Amino acid sequence: METRQPKYRFNRNEFAGAMGDLGTILPIALGMILVNGLDPVGLFFSTGLFYIVGGVYYGITVPVQPMKVIGTYAIATAMTAAQIQASAFLMFICLVVIGATGSMDKFSKYIPRSVIRGIQLSTGLLLMIKGMKMILGKALLKGAEQVAEPYLRIQSAGVIPITVVIGICGIVVTLVFLNNKKLPAALIVISLGLLFGLILGTKQGLDTLKPGLYFPHLFPHGFPASADFTFALFAVVLPQIPMTLGNAVIAQADLSKDYFGDNAEKMTYTALCFSMAVGNLLSFIFGGMPMCHGAGGLAAHYRFGAKTAGSNLIIGTIMAGLALVLGAGFLYVLFLIPMSILGVLLFFAGGQLALTISDMHTRNELFVMVSIVSLTLAANLALGSIVGIILAYGINRIQI
Repeated sequence: METRQPKYRFNRNEFAGAMGDLGTILPIALGMILVNGLDPVGLFFSTGLFYIVGGVYYGITVPVQPMKVIGTYAIATAMTAAQIQASAFLMFICLVVIGATGSMDKFSKYIPRSVIRGIQLSTGLLLMIKGMKMILGKALLKGAEQVAEPYLRIQSAGVIPITVVIGICGIVVTLVFLNNKKLPAALIVISLGLLFGLILGTKQGLDTLKPGLYFPHLFPHGFPASADFTFALFAVVLPQIPMTLGNAVIAQADLSKDYFGDNAEKMTYTALCFSMAVGNLLSFIFGGMPMCHGAGGLAAHYRFGAKTAGSNLIIGTIMAGLALVLGAGFLYVLFLIPMSILGVLLFFAGGQLALTISDMHTRNELFVMVSIVSLTLAANLALGSIVGIILAYGINRIQI
């Protein structure tokens, strides 16, 4: 457990750690831009601003992630931009109500630690699976050409998919530099990805880049209709809430205290509800994606070198700044990073999060965690968390 860390540091490790969660953010962000028509300037500006606000307020590394239930469902069903904006506003309202009533602080007193660890293990495994699918070329980016690497000129090296070749290179480089303080792994891996993109990439749109000043529009998709709010509430908001409370509030706060000790004193359940409410209000206003925090994102940033709020200011400034300077052309820069490189970051981040279970030793605790994982993989994290709580209390009355 780390204490007495400076609030901000700006060095190569913080820069590398700032890039550590791109594997989670970029695939969903790009999917919602390409499929759902979200405004790229508004999306990356609001995401960057949320990073900065979170870092300044909490004073430690704070992750920003897409709300995965909403993002995944939106991409899979081609929800309209207005429906996505409606979901962001409804999440804002729900989180404000939960935070204002203090209900999370009361509820958290009854959450066994084995359940928290089960949520973290489940989330970590989901990230590892997603990362490996991207490396193996089985996670196609919807809305782009249906190939594993839509922005590379070649898709295979002989009989071996190019995703596997790049992924193996990324894994080897990560293992070699994982604990190197002078040459952080994430920085080397991202640089490797950009090199592959420059050599093998289609370089789509790079010749059209026109630096300038592109301010985000307010409500770029218009104000959602009542039907958009109704649809969003039942289709994505209600399913999203349990996962947000489990992973982005309970597990996030717990992991922050493990990593940052006393420096995480502001990282309370109520504060997390309010800060996520702010993030979703920004998304609603600027036309971005619904956002949250999350234990997986924190593990990713921390694993690759982020130890202070400086990493938040770095990634936030990059995202918001490039959106303002390059406008929609920012996408063309992102297209240079192969999907399999993002998969490598995701895989190692998931492993970092999954290993937080090392303080669980009893058979009862392990049974609860394994049960949560199995239900998460079979259904979803929300169901796994709810059943895990019931099991944790019931199991104390019997011996497994």
